[in-house]
Amino acid sequence: MLKRISVHQLILGMYLKEFCGSWMEHPFWRSAFVLTDPKDIEAIRASSIQEVWIDCDKGLDVAAGETAVSEAESEAQVDAELNQVTNGQRQIAAVSAAVEIERASKICRQAKQAVIAMFEEARMGNMVDVGGAKQLVEEIFDSVSRNPGALISLARLKTVDDYSYMHSVAVCAMMVALAKQLGFADEQTRCAGLAGLLHDLGKAVMPMAVLNKPGKLTDAEFAIIKSHPLAGQSMLLGVDPMVLDVCLHHHEKTDGSGYPKGLKGDEISLFAKMAAVCDVYDAITSDRPYKSGWDPAESLRKMAEWANGHFDPQVFQAFVKCMGIYPVGSLVRLTSGRIGVVVEQTAKSLTTPSVKVFFSTKSNMRILPQVIDLSRPDTMEKIAGREDPAQWRFPDLSELWSGLSGAPW
Repeated sequence: MLKRISVHQLILGMYLKEFCGSWMEHPFWRSAFVLTDPKDIEAIRASSIQEVWIDCDKGLDVAAGETAVSEAESEAQVDAELNQVTNGQRQIAAVSAAVEIERASKICRQAKQAVIAMFEEARMGNMVDVGGAKQLVEEIFDSVSRNPGALISLARLKTVDDYSYMHSVAVCAMMVALAKQLGFADEQTRCAGLAGLLHDLGKAVMPMAVLNKPGKLTDAEFAIIKSHPLAGQSMLLGVDPMVLDVCLHHHEKTDGSGYPKGLKGDEISLFAKMAAVCDVYDAITSDRPYKSGWDPAESLRKMAEWANGHFDPQVFQAFVKCMGIYPVGSLVRLTSGRIGVVVEQTAKSLTTPSVKVFFSTKSNMRILPQVIDLSRPDTMEKIAGREDPAQWRFPDLSELWSGLSGAPW
């Protein structure tokens, strides 16, 4: 029997089935577990969650003399009710990047903790509960729907120590954006996002000394790293076969030089091809123990050079369309000689984003920041070319486009 009860009726020994509210409202990355720690009950009551569903067949019932808010005979009834409430609360109308940044930063903070918890479960040899992961994907799906650039760009601000966790979040968001660009149905798009979130789960059991080695890996060390797709796949049960496929094959390359099976061309699924592009883009734009991340626009240029051998050309072209030729965070020089950072894509053209200018090469001085929408018909400015952030070393480059000081987590 499934019962919806007040959080004040919770007692140790109950099997918590679902929270009645958004994943962002409660402090747990998963929703189905037995309550064994008094601190968990305290944390639930301290959150904004007012009611939960419990499963009386798997745990204790409400105390004698107490009644439930409602009852359900099947999980389908619970899911239908929760979906009705959740859909009524969802906000997916398009907003500007400036508006979405704050909400996306909260999702990133929560997502990091969720992925850390998943990795810890994997390290302990436990199967990963994908129920909580699906809720996280739902939040990322909605954020990308409101503004695709905000969360994707924020996730790139990860520190070296955060890389393994925030990489999963970034790839999830990019998979959602890419699936939307390719015209997938919402359910397929969510599945693509889940695959992106879980694609690197196998790295949870890789030796940290090898995973974070600052120098070049030996052949033996690389062989260890190449085992992470199979390790990750073995930790997942009860998920869509496509998620398992992406977990296993996201390092395959169209020319057959990838791993673990050396698949070629059409032997690689569309979803695995998508994950390959998203995985590489986030890897090369992020700071790692052995190198600093490349500028987003420079990264796309490099990937275009590799496209014929590494990536499916059509998938890569779709990726560029959803990211922009000059992705958010790219440092560019305008025809006026002013230097700025891309803050948002515009609908008109891949080459006409909104740019926040803040430096004049003519006076060699910082200027008052100003956002210029290059897609406006009355704008005379154009992008003259990319600039290398490493040469300019502007200390506040990330803050200029995000409005945040450092990584928001």
